[in-house]
Amino acid sequence: ALIPEDGNGVAVLPAPQNLSVQSVNMKHVLTWSPVIVPEGIIHYSVEYQGEYESLYTSHIWIPSSRCSPTQRPECDITEDITATVSYSLRVRATLGSLTSAWSTLKHRFNQNSTILTPPRMEITMDGFHLLIKLEDLGPHFEFFVSYWRREPGAKEHVKVVRPGVLPVYLETVEPGAAYCVKARTFVKAIGRHSAFSPPECVKVQGEALPLALALFAFVGFVLILVVALLSVWKMGRLLRHSCCPVVMLPDTLKITNSPQKLISCRKEEVEACVTSGLSSEGLLKAWI
Repeated sequence: ALIPEDGNGVAVLPAPQNLSVQSVNMKHVLTWSPVIVPEGIIHYSVEYQGEYESLYTSHIWIPSSRCSPTQRPECDITEDITATVSYSLRVRATLGSLTSAWSTLKHRFNQNSTILTPPRMEITMDGFHLLIKLEDLGPHFEFFVSYWRREPGAKEHVKVVRPGVLPVYLETVEPGAAYCVKARTFVKAIGRHSAFSPPECVKVQGEALPLALALFAFVGFVLILVVALLSVWKMGRLLRHSCCPVVMLPDTLKITNSPQKLISCRKEEVEACVTSGLSSEGLLKAWI
């Protein structure tokens, strides 16, 4: 017979064997040994049972959202494992009208047992800014990034990077200095973190300015600033004299006496003129 039979001559489809779960960085994959038959295509069905179902409704099994059915001897159950509890998993094979018995995972699976690996990262320079790119591991992951200047006694800084905030600017760097970076992941859902990645260091191009040169540059900047301020002040004075000039009167137009004296003087002159006019009028009448 092409397919094994039981004692009654009924064909029996072998059940999948060697079930195991490979879980790395919160990605869970159930695998098993494929069922080999001389002809036909084997399909597999995967079901899971959470802790609640196992304790209170043990007869209820939930089909996997991605692997019911599947032809591959594996199933990504990441989307099915939604809680931090223990899960039972089982698989069976199907060929036409034949169905195998269920094979159940020997030990219940909990995503707390996932293996966390250090993140891959890439350090680059953006002008005088230290830039780090981290691999995207999904929404569950945060990153703890440590960086420091490579010199004796340098202080190590730590930056927490949330999901979706990539790439990350760490700090402004100095020319000619070297900086080192390392990172690790943290998954809040399970309260665990990975080991740190090996430190990676990068040296900033250029040379640091000597202290004397830096001081000379500062003094030069101050002198330029003073000259600029004096120029602005001088220009302001020129503009003020051009727009609002001060007019100087000649001496002949200047009033040397007080207004009261001028008024008195003019009054006496008018009275003298009136008196002279009256005298002339009397003489004229007498003559006539």
